[in-house]
Order: sequence, then structure tokens, then C-alpha cells
Amino acid sequence: MQAMVGEDLLFLTDDQLRRGIEAMFFAYRAFTADPDMILADLDYGRAHHRALHFINRDPGLTVTSLLAVLGVTKQSLNRVLRTLIDDGLVDSRIGRRDRRERQLHLTPKGTALERRLSESQRARMRAAYRAAGPQAVSGFRQVLEAMMDPETRAQYQALKDLPEDR
Repeated sequence: MQAMVGEDLLFLTDDQLRRGIEAMFFAYRAFTADPDMILADLDYGRAHHRALHFINRDPGLTVTSLLAVLGVTKQSLNRVLRTLIDDGLVDSRIGRRDRRERQLHLTPKGTALERRLSESQRARMRAAYRAAGPQAVSGFRQVLEAMMDPETRAQYQALKDLPEDR
């Protein structure tokens, strides 16, 4: 029966694909709902959340690297970073190796906000993973990685290799 399930996945109907797309839309809406409420109260958007997340994940991340990870324009990122820096959430420091680089770090206030934004997302992921089981979790990650283009997958792989205790 196992081979039958795998074979069926190779021949998905348009209806099955549409349901998968819709499931992703609704899951993403649920995944972002709690952080969106917090962000709205602060007059921030999802770009602010993503910047906080990745700066937290890799302290000292350069502005250039953050641009590549987020895939946004320099102008757009500058607006987001200016707000986060002015509000005391992010600290921009001169690079140690290259003084032209700006390295980004969360301040204690920024760390607290990032933790607050991601708490509900971690709880939602934890509950979903537990309900689905280890095989489904592994399969879900495989599907997500297979959807990424090679450059994006390489960025994701590089983040996976960072230490977890940040």
C-alpha cells in the first residue's frame, strides 16, 4: 500500500493541487494572524517581522545579506530598518572586517518583540507537528524545500546550518 500512496502523489489532479494551494493560503493566514495584530498595534508590517526574525536568527547579519534573504528592494529594506533602528529595536554597527558593512543586532527591546511575535507561531507549529506526526513533518519540509528555487533553497540551507541557541 505504501507504494500506491507514493504513486498517487505523482499524478495529482488539478482539484487536488487547488486544495493544496488553498490549504497553504488558509494556513498562512492563521500562521500570521497573531503577529499581524501585534504589528498593527505598533504600526509595523510583516516586513518588520521578517527583518526581526532573521536578525535574531543570525546576529551580526549584514544589510546586504538581509537584502538577499528577504528578497526586497534596498529602498524597501531601508525604510523598515530605519524604523526599527529609530524605535530602538535594532542596532546597526560598523563591520569588524569591512568598515563599509553594517552589521545588524537586535537590542533587548527588539529581542523581546521578536519573541512575542514568534511565540504564537512556534506554538501553532508545535501543535500541528505533534498532531501530524514525524513522517508528516518530514514530508511537509520536503514539499516546502522542493517548492523553493535553487538560490532560495541554498539560502535556507545556510540558515539551517546556523546554531539553534540564539
